[in-house]
Amino acid sequence: MSLRPAAIVTGSLAGLCALVLSAASAQSAPRAEPEDTPRAAAPAAQPPVPVAHRGASGYAPENTLAAVDAARALGVTWVENDVQRTRDGELVVMHDATLSRTTDVEEVFPGRAPWRVADFTAAEIARLDAGSWFDPLYAGERVPTLEQYLRHLDRTGQNLLLEIKRPELYPGIEADILGELRGEGWLDQRHVRSRLVIQSFGADSVRAVHDQAPAVRTGFLGTPAVGELPRYARFSDQINPPHTTLTEEYVRQVHALKGPHGKPLEVFTWTVNSAEAARRVAAMGVDGIISNYPDVVRDGVEETAPEEAREAGLPSSAS
Repeated sequence: MSLRPAAIVTGSLAGLCALVLSAASAQSAPRAEPEDTPRAAAPAAQPPVPVAHRGASGYAPENTLAAVDAARALGVTWVENDVQRTRDGELVVMHDATLSRTTDVEEVFPGRAPWRVADFTAAEIARLDAGSWFDPLYAGERVPTLEQYLRHLDRTGQNLLLEIKRPELYPGIEADILGELRGEGWLDQRHVRSRLVIQSFGADSVRAVHDQAPAVRTGFLGTPAVGELPRYARFSDQINPPHTTLTEEYVRQVHALKGPHGKPLEVFTWTVNSAEAARRVAAMGVDGIISNYPDVVRDGVEETAPEEAREAGLPSSAS
């Protein structure tokens, strides 16, 4: 999602650099767990949870530690990322199955087309510049390994919506990811209860995660037919459709079912990049909104929150 609203982007890159530095100290601790946790409560009670898509990818190069820091500087505690596997079995944070769009791989390894992630070792990928394509300000930013990413999130106190990307290309990647999460302490009770969700477009991949680690919350990316929802509810805690497919009735049908942990299914929708679209899906009752500009959708939704909160007899602040 490279499209950036003009009103936001003008002067934002230089300004964000200072914002990241200053806000990191100002926001010394994450919000309390009950506030950070994706929730299935009635939508009138609280605004949807904002999730930074590939980090705050409207402001910093996607799926990098800089994008994580940009989200934190904006006060966003949930980040989404994508995970793939290298030739030597390392897990790296990368959206595309190839490296050419978001790195300088074609310059560093000109004879290695089509530059698939699976054809490179972790050491080779670590040489690549993953920031200059976005803006020279981020020259030298690297493709993080999942291990580096998890450790960084633990330092910042942020939470993770992890997407298993193209699982059909990487047989057994679910076990690899769960092993990495376990090794980094992300499968303990605290992380599993309130800091981690694993999602995928592959239903078999989501089911494999649930079968191998039943305590972990999972999400299916897509818009299954209403009649198919009970089947997905056996192994998915969330149904996460693109916002263009959503209707209020569909959200109601999802919420009417309970997932594998005995709680109502949640709906986290993507990729919403304007306040207007955010207000539209919030009115449908979604639980979370995934965005390249998570501050834009959060602020757009919360503009109407005080009046709704008064009507519901709730505090006017959701933070």
